[in-house]
Amino acid sequence: MDFSLPQDLSQFLKDLDSFIEREITPLQNRDDNDRFFDHRREWARTNWEDRGLPRREWEDLLEEAVKRADRAGFYRLPLPKEYGGKEAGNLWMAVIREHLASKGLGLFNDLQNEHSVVGNFPDVVMLKGFGSEQQKKQFIWGRLEHRTRTTFGLTEPNHGSDATHMETRAVRDKERNGWRIDGAKMWQTNMHRATHCIIFARTNFEAGNPKGITAFIVPAEDPGIKVLSYEWVTILFAPMESFKLMNVVGQTFNMPTDHATVSFKNVFVPDSAVFGEVDNGLAIAQAFVHENRIRQAASSLGAAVFCIEESIKYARQRKPFGQELARNQAIQFPLVELATQTEMLRLLIRKTAWEMDRMSPRDIDKVISDKVSMCNYWANRLCTQAADRAIQIHGGIGYSRHKPFEHIYRHHRRYRITEGSEEIQMRKVAAFLFGYIGPKKEVFAKL
Repeated sequence: MDFSLPQDLSQFLKDLDSFIEREITPLQNRDDNDRFFDHRREWARTNWEDRGLPRREWEDLLEEAVKRADRAGFYRLPLPKEYGGKEAGNLWMAVIREHLASKGLGLFNDLQNEHSVVGNFPDVVMLKGFGSEQQKKQFIWGRLEHRTRTTFGLTEPNHGSDATHMETRAVRDKERNGWRIDGAKMWQTNMHRATHCIIFARTNFEAGNPKGITAFIVPAEDPGIKVLSYEWVTILFAPMESFKLMNVVGQTFNMPTDHATVSFKNVFVPDSAVFGEVDNGLAIAQAFVHENRIRQAASSLGAAVFCIEESIKYARQRKPFGQELARNQAIQFPLVELATQTEMLRLLIRKTAWEMDRMSPRDIDKVISDKVSMCNYWANRLCTQAADRAIQIHGGIGYSRHKPFEHIYRHHRRYRITEGSEEIQMRKVAAFLFGYIGPKKEVFAKL
């Protein structure tokens, strides 16, 4: 049994670090771009006069970093070769995402909006598996060439984890050979720059049935689509004169926002807008969930490692009462426990990713979906614990924006809800554990 990384993966990490040092770090240091990552970060990223949306300069900087990474051959790493990728599997991506997150904040890998010089492409996974040839051509290449941007509309104001109870409806319009969509969606990320929305709507059967839901690709500028609000930020830092300009309905723990609540009223789309099979749309939503969860787990692990390592350095340097802070067991023992958990979690993540690379998506769901959920919910929780401990060890400066721990805490705290909440994922683990689904089902059925 060999736990060492493949030689080509180790070399890739070295090449990636060299690229970041050569291309990305100088870009971050140019023209005061570092304001997006230092203590001014949320202020610099937020357009206070436009509903708290991301500043265009911030998004342009991210796009420039992506273009440089793409030219250098890093950005499309996990994509199929037909789209310029190298078909890197889950193990590679898990190792890379941990590696980048463990480096802390920077233009190379930003926690707030999933930006990275090595891209993650759940939309491409969906389109490749379920899209028509025309949809693949338009939206996969459009995405890679920065011509199209899609949002993902599954969650609704009244329904989150219970997607089968969604209230959005699509009704067949036989006269015009299409569908009429009515309803609302929430947390549609990137709506402010989207060209199209991927919308899930019930087309058949009753609420609670996983069948009867269909996905549609809808132009974002349709007159029947209206952004009701952007679920915005905690507004403590906003200038008072800006409040009247914000049109804020909701507030979140993150800054800035691009998460919209959107209504759909009498929106017509032709049959060509159907994405995948009619009445089988939830299969699309499930297509990328395991890849996303294992990669997010790795990212949270990396951020936790960063918090621990920074705390260790600080504890060795800080000398209250003339003695290193690290001499105190009250400092040592919590970090020992966190470090122990990161070591164990890394093994589980890499083992699970390795197994995922050796089976089909269908088998992943049936055989090791519980392991993916274990990795994800525990890594996200561990990251927030590590960030909280780092804040405590650093004291006042740790609580301030001069250190990145509050940023890490806030942006990883959401992953305990998104990607499937902790409770949903623990329910999946329990279902496997007690044999309601998964490999143990047949054994328990005989008891």
